[in-house]
Amino acid sequence: MRPVAVVSDTTHYLPRAVMAANGIHQVSLYVNQGERQDREADLADLDEYYDRLRTAADLPTTSQPSLGDFLAVYEPLLAEGYDIVSIHLSAELSGTFEAARQAKEKLDEELGEERVAVLDSTTSCGGLGMVVLGAAAAARAEGDRDAVLQRARETREHLRIWFAIDTMEYLRRSGRVGAARAWLGSTLKIKPILTLESQITPVERVRTSGRALERMVEYMESLHENQADSWCVQHIQDPERAQRLIERGREIFGSDPLWVSEIGPVIGTHVGPGLLGVGGCPARCFA
Repeated sequence: MRPVAVVSDTTHYLPRAVMAANGIHQVSLYVNQGERQDREADLADLDEYYDRLRTAADLPTTSQPSLGDFLAVYEPLLAEGYDIVSIHLSAELSGTFEAARQAKEKLDEELGEERVAVLDSTTSCGGLGMVVLGAAAAARAEGDRDAVLQRARETREHLRIWFAIDTMEYLRRSGRVGAARAWLGSTLKIKPILTLESQITPVERVRTSGRALERMVEYMESLHENQADSWCVQHIQDPERAQRLIERGREIFGSDPLWVSEIGPVIGTHVGPGLLGVGGCPARCFA
């Protein structure tokens, strides 16, 4: 039985140390600003990027990795003797999954056997990170490709995530508003709370950032009540509220988060600065 390498894309926004500790490989998406194209993995100064985004007349665009980008990651791993489970953001948000699938089919044909499995996580950001970490745990336990794929699916089944954004404007301008489209015509100054179930899905609307934070705390309490005690916090240019949420989470769960991170430009372009999110899964998903 071959060992399994877990591959994902940059939209999980796991800290580099977490990726390294769990043996996770990644393929980068791209951010396009005018004639300039950058790999998301290479954009280190997030404050500079989001400061420009706040005043941009035209939003940057984002694009999926190429088939060649996937082959550049897959082929060395296969040569080293690994099978691969490759897990990516929702196919309804990006063509990344389809590009991965095409790379898999090309390699299947060349090798004459199936060595790569590709999974649409139907989520992104912290949700994708948790699915990837679940798969990595199964790989560390020396599971085969099917066992790693099954753990990823089980983790996705138990996953719950919520995120509050400062405004609907970036979703409107980028065209990624999904099922929350009905909220676009509201004249109220609202703070939307959303989740991601294949596409961006509305949960509720609150009036203030303070109330959004309290709702995130209440969602953490619901995670704890349902034994989903492995949790994470993510934000965009909102470290103070993120720290307050972490402190409340420690009180609720009696543990530190699996990780805390800032969401990068590919997803951040579509939701804008001021995001605060939380997600969780049962600890058994990562055993």
